Amino acid sequence: YSQPTARRVVRVCEDVACQLAGCEAVHQAVAHKLGLQHGQTSADGAVTYERVPCLGMCEHAPSGLNGERPAGELTPAGVDDFLAGTYPEPAAKIYGEPRLQLFRVGRADPTSLDDYLAHEGYVGLRRAMRYTPAEIVQMMDESAILGRGGAMFPLGLKWKFTRGAPGDPAGKHIVANADESEPGTFKDRGLMEEDPFSLIEAMTLAAYVVGAENGWIFLRGEYPRCRQRLAQAIEQARAAGYLGRNLLGRAGFHFDIELRLGAGAYICGEETALFEAIEGKRGFPRIKPPFPTTHGLFNQPTAINNVETLVAALTVARIGLAAWGRYGTEDSRGTKWFCLSGHVPRPGLYELPFGVTVRELIEAGGGVREGRAVQAVLVGGAAGTFLGPEQLDYPLTYASSRNHAFPIGSGVVMVIDETYDLRQVLYHLAHFFAHESCGKCFPCQLGTQRQLEILQRVAHEGVARPGDMQTLLDIGFTMTQTSLCGLGQTAASAVVSAAQRFPDLLAANQEMA
Repeated sequence: YSQPTARRVVRVCEDVACQLAGCEAVHQAVAHKLGLQHGQTSADGAVTYERVPCLGMCEHAPSGLNGERPAGELTPAGVDDFLAGTYPEPAAKIYGEPRLQLFRVGRADPTSLDDYLAHEGYVGLRRAMRYTPAEIVQMMDESAILGRGGAMFPLGLKWKFTRGAPGDPAGKHIVANADESEPGTFKDRGLMEEDPFSLIEAMTLAAYVVGAENGWIFLRGEYPRCRQRLAQAIEQARAAGYLGRNLLGRAGFHFDIELRLGAGAYICGEETALFEAIEGKRGFPRIKPPFPTTHGLFNQPTAINNVETLVAALTVARIGLAAWGRYGTEDSRGTKWFCLSGHVPRPGLYELPFGVTVRELIEAGGGVREGRAVQAVLVGGAAGTFLGPEQLDYPLTYASSRNHAFPIGSGVVMVIDETYDLRQVLYHLAHFFAHESCGKCFPCQLGTQRQLEILQRVAHEGVARPGDMQTLLDIGFTMTQTSLCGLGQTAASAVVSAAQRFPDLLAANQEMA
């Protein structure tokens, strides 16, 4: 911020999923009711209004935050209730079978440790502790769990490297990356709201394997309910002896967790920028190597994992390799969380076996709304790629991802029907990356700005000049090859894929429909 805001900030999402759901009408109603435009604060200093990137409630689009009170399925008619704080708070929409990882949702009280214990809580950790850390690393290798946040680094290797790094347990760390900020992604929010104790247990399992005494959850600041439930869960676990010293009767097994909040920067989802933020510094990515397994948080050995990755590991420990391997495919075992949003009647978080096709996932969500045809599907999030209607039968597996050049990423599957102008989607994706670039490296800082300038003109004026497409491809290549971190390296992925699969979008002098 360049000037102080009010104590109460009203935030309404303007990102892709909410645009597909008609959020502009909500923005107009909120602005009219408050008498404010984006970024303005009322004369009495009581309220500030902001149009913001994705709030991680895409299954409830259009969504907003009134202070710390979330709201979803917003309509212009409901703006008065939203601003008054009486609009219903949304609950996570979680579907799919089999529920290997999310089985407690809807069955156990997420605010009660006793109820968690009554629903197989700490069964996975107790079973894992019958084995040596080396044996559990081998189990994770055989489970074929890769990083579920998008990087797809083998979990077993990461834990093995961190355990083998020099240092004693007091100087090693487990970090849960819960800074879920990529447009279209809301999977971790569902777990943290509805089953927060499982994340604590999963981190404790990681601590046992790695030999770490320090745990950290870095949570995005726009998840107030997650913060409340995680803080309560940590307090209950600590009071009951599930965090602290000599855990589960194992002498010398010490582990505790601290909760840290982000301040709205997407770059802090990058692991080394996240470390900088926890350390109280500006969220800039570090140059690698060295890697976090030896020089991570506080320059000490650190295993940083996505929330889903940790819970998948706990699930393997609880049900065993045989049960886990009954689902999925040879290279993509078990189940995966998919964030289905966009033009579908039943958006939500779906836990499904690897191998389900894009078409089958869309059908699980009720098909395309109003019987319309699919124009495109954004797979993998804002840093993902677009698939066309002829590619809907691709299986969602790592092998298929490699063979067909699309990322599984964070599990985003966003459906765009035939009636929506895809150029508007590209503009909002470009706006997101230009806004979120940290500016540390020039390829990303300048590349995202140039990308935005072109796509803003194309979307708002309907004019693509000769050479625009080639310029976008050149910008994308340069950012991918020369940016310091994953933000810049993937900032053009969706744009480049759209330019290649739908060349008419950027045809020179084409008028908007």
